[in-house]
Order: sequence, then C-alpha cells, then structure tokens
Amino acid sequence: MVFNLPNTLTWLRIGLIPLFVAVFYLPDGWLPKHSINLIATALFALASVTDWLDGYLARRLNQTSAFGAFLDPVADKLMVAAALIVLVDLDRAGIAASLIIIGREIAISALREWMAKAGRSRSVAVSFVGKLKTTAQMLAILLLLYHDPFLGLNTQWLGRNLLDLAAFLTLWSMFHYLRMAWVALKGQTAS
Repeated sequence: MVFNLPNTLTWLRIGLIPLFVAVFYLPDGWLPKHSINLIATALFALASVTDWLDGYLARRLNQTSAFGAFLDPVADKLMVAAALIVLVDLDRAGIAASLIIIGREIAISALREWMAKAGRSRSVAVSFVGKLKTTAQMLAILLLLYHDPFLGLNTQWLGRNLLDLAAFLTLWSMFHYLRMAWVALKGQTAS
C-alpha cells in the first residue's frame, strides 16, 4: 500500500463516511435539525472536494499508483451509497432512483474489473454522460442532505428531480458502457 498525499485524501474521504452518517443518528436534542443538515452537507461536500483533489494531486505530483486507482472509486461508491441509504431512511430520496444508482455503480465496477482483466479497460473509460450523471447525482445529494430552503429554493423538490435525472443518466451511461464493452469483446473474439 502506497502512502502519499492523494491516497491519504482518499482514506480521509472513507473516514468521513461514518461521521457523516452518525450526524443524522445522534440522540434527539443534541443538535437542532438545521445544524444536523448543515454539518452532514458540509461533511459530504468536503468528501466530494477530496475526491476531485486526490485525483488532481496524484496527476500533478506524479503520485499515481495502482492502489490509489483501486481505492479512489471504491471510496466514491461507498460515499454515494451511504448518502443514498441515509436519504432513503430519512424519506428524502426515492428508493427506485437510489437503487438504480447504487446498482449501476456495482455493475459498472464489476464490468470495469472484468474488462481490465481482459486487457480492455480503455473500452469502459469514463464518458461525458458518466460525468454528467456524477454532477447531477452529487448536486442532488447535497440538496437533499441540506433539506432546508436555500435562497428561496425548495431543495427537496430540486434535489429529488436532480436525483431522478441522475437515475436516468445512470441507466443511459450504464447502457453506454455495456455497449462499449460488448463491441470491444466482440472485436476481441473475432480476431
């Protein structure tokens, strides 16, 4: 296991997950609801920033590693899954959209692993639709965590609609990745 700044940030992101979850399950009365929402949103935002920062620093400082390449997406998926499970439990997120997003993350991770073993990992590289999905998903989660009106916006309405959009983009990107994998594997068996 390589210890460097990017990997440390990834471990920090993983460490923030139980803190972020625990905030919502503190005994009643310990913190006002708005404070709970604000703290959880800040922790999730911090984790999201470390996601961008660890990748940037790994490339910038030339500290990329196989371990970091493995751990970073695992941390991302754990963070998103934990947030969606909490949001469903709090009745802030729809079950169907959350299951679609979590299920796709597991399926595409498995597909990427399989394609990497077949030497075809470039065939399932991140696409624009995947990046758009991630943006909609992260914004939705932040809005749903915050929960309270913000600058006159109904964060729950906007967050749920963005999560539904993210679920749609999730399916679209999943089919895109499956199609790319199919074409790559079909071409490999033909040669």
